[in-house]
This record gives sequence, C-alpha cells and structure tokens, in this order.
Amino acid sequence: MSAKIIDGKALAAKVKETVRAEAEALPRKPGLAVVLVGDNPASRVYVTSKRKDCEECGFYSEEYALPAQTTQAELLSLVDKLNGREDIDGILVQLPLPQGLDEKQVLLAIDPAKDVDCFHPFNVGQLTIGDPVFQPCTPGGVMEMLREYGINPAGKRCVVLGRSNIVGKPMGLLLLHANGTVVTCHSKTPDMAALAASADILVSAVGKRGLVTGDMVKEGAVVIDVAMNRNDAGKLCGDVCYEAAAEKASYITPVPGGVGPMTRAMLMKNTLTAAKLHQGQ
Repeated sequence: MSAKIIDGKALAAKVKETVRAEAEALPRKPGLAVVLVGDNPASRVYVTSKRKDCEECGFYSEEYALPAQTTQAELLSLVDKLNGREDIDGILVQLPLPQGLDEKQVLLAIDPAKDVDCFHPFNVGQLTIGDPVFQPCTPGGVMEMLREYGINPAGKRCVVLGRSNIVGKPMGLLLLHANGTVVTCHSKTPDMAALAASADILVSAVGKRGLVTGDMVKEGAVVIDVAMNRNDAGKLCGDVCYEAAAEKASYITPVPGGVGPMTRAMLMKNTLTAAKLHQGQ
C-alpha cells in the first residue's frame, strides 16, 4: 500500500480563502494582536508568517516585539490594554516566554473572548465539555484535515502520542468528541509501540524524530505527524519515519507541508470567530 498524502498546504489555502470571504462581509476587519517577547528565532519566523496570514485573510494586525528584559508587570499591562481595544478581536502571546516571566499568569490575563489560541482555562473547560468557542489551533487543524479527506474517527481506535496542553490533551478530546476511542500515550506508557500499532488513526506529537517506526503503523492506518524536528542535515522532519510509514498507511501527513500550515489557518478561523462574536454576527 502507498499512502495518500494529506496536503495541509492546499487545505490551509482553502480555509483562508473561506475566512477572507466571511471577513469581507463583516462591518469591520477582524483584528489580531501578536506579542513577541525576546528574540527566539523560531518564534520570529512564526510571528512573521502570522502577519502574512492576516494580510491574506484581509485582517487588521498589530505586532508588539518586546525586549527579553520586559517585566511581568509590563507584559500584563500590554495585555490589559489589548483586552480593552474594540478593534482587536484576538490576542496571541507567542510562547515560549523568556525565563523569569510567568507564562501561566500571562495566559490567564488574556480575555477568554480574545483567546484565539484556546489556552485560557475557561476555553479549555468549554472544550472539555464539548462546547468550544475556539478550537486549539493544531488539534483543530488536524480535525479539519480528517474531515476534508473523509476520515471519520467514529468507532475507530485513535492513539495520540504526547500529552501536552497545546496538542496531546486537546487532540484526544476532539477525537473523543468525534466518537473515536482514544488512547493517550506518554513517556511513562510501557507498551507505546504496541498501542501505536493498534491505531486506526495515529497522531504523533512528541517532538522526537524517528520515534514512530514502520512496525508501529497498522496496515491501512491514518498517520498524522504533528511534530517539527530537524534531522542531522538540518532539514525539517517529524516524529514519523516517513518512508516506512507511508508503505503501510492509507493516509499520511508530510513534514513540512502537513499540519503546520493548518495550525496557522485555524488561528485565522478562530480570529474570525472572535470578530463575529464581538460584532454580534
């Protein structure tokens, strides 16, 4: 079997085009504020790409590049000002924050109605009970991909590798809400390889290249590789040994060009949702 490639780049363009069309019908442009503290190179790349996404979707965007020496009080003050701005629908504080800043406190300070990353405990709670306003961007992007390719998690065994608050946990919840039977594996799971090999839908979000070998993929499984690592040559790669997995899977996501573009597209979708709510649409 040769797996069909799930093209995240093409689907992201489709999602953004839909978002743009809906944004044009609103009384005012959706507004997104992105806050970057320090000079993390990877974070800088992400922030630049988000600005480009906003332009493509016809959004208004502001970027705040703060020095690494920014204090907790200064950062919280900025978040408070953005909370009060009527033209700003979404606030995104780029993680990770420099050492010495309390990430938890900063995320708590963001108005849940502007929390387009879906990190605030209120929005996480809404997600948990199955009534989310926003979907976490990466897991939400994965669900969009499954829908686009006609892959229904209902009745299927879904194995998620990783239990982070950003991907692993919410991914499991979304698959559960879609009536999948979900198993979450982590560093203390003794039989992870066997569990992975039993999956109809396998999602890997660990951040360890070469983690998922060919023998961990069930014949005909759907393989979603969320991770972004670099190999010895410095090229981007995921957790999955792609060639070996592609021989057995029915569908597989590439890295790059798979989940990554969809994460960004879902941020735009969440910002549109926030703008609609704020404008009574």
